[in-house]
Amino acid sequence: MIFSTKVTAIFNCSLERAFKTPMLCDITKVHTGFGFTPKVTHCTEDEQWGKPGYSKKVFVAKNIVQKGGFASTDTVLERIENEYWKIEVGNFQSWLLGFTKFVGEWKTTKLEPDKIRIEYTYTLYADNAILYPLNWLFTKTFWKIYMKRVLENIRKMAENKEPYLYK
Repeated sequence: MIFSTKVTAIFNCSLERAFKTPMLCDITKVHTGFGFTPKVTHCTEDEQWGKPGYSKKVFVAKNIVQKGGFASTDTVLERIENEYWKIEVGNFQSWLLGFTKFVGEWKTTKLEPDKIRIEYTYTLYADNAILYPLNWLFTKTFWKIYMKRVLENIRKMAENKEPYLYK
C-alpha cells in the first residue's frame, strides 16, 4: 500500500539555494531527531552523493526505537537541476511499522527573484495489510509534522547560505 503526504513553503533565497540545500548540505542539520525519529549523526559511502543512481549510508543516534548506527540507505533517483529531486530511503535496519521504503520529492518553483515555492512530498510504501490503518495515521500525522520540522531546518540553512558538502 502507498501513503503520501505533502507540505509546501516559500523560501526567501536564490533558486539554486532552495534546490541544492536539502540534498547537498549537512544532513545532520536537517534530520535533527523528533519523537521516534532519531537524529542523523553522519553518512558514509557518500563520495558521489547528489548524482542520480548514487547512494549513501545514513547513521543515526540511539533512541527509544533505534539501537543507533547504520539505519538506512538514501539513493538519488532523479535530479533535474534547480527544479526537482527524487530520492529513495530504503534498506531499513530496524522495523518501521511495516514500511519497506520511503520516496521523497523536492520541487522548487521560482515565483520571483529570491522567492521560491517548495513542494516537499513523501510517499511511504508498506506491505502488511494489518498495519495499513496505523501506516495511514503515521503518514498523515507524525510524518507530516516531522516533514514540517525538516522543511524549517532546510529553510534556515538555505536562507543563511549554509555551505554545501557535496557537488
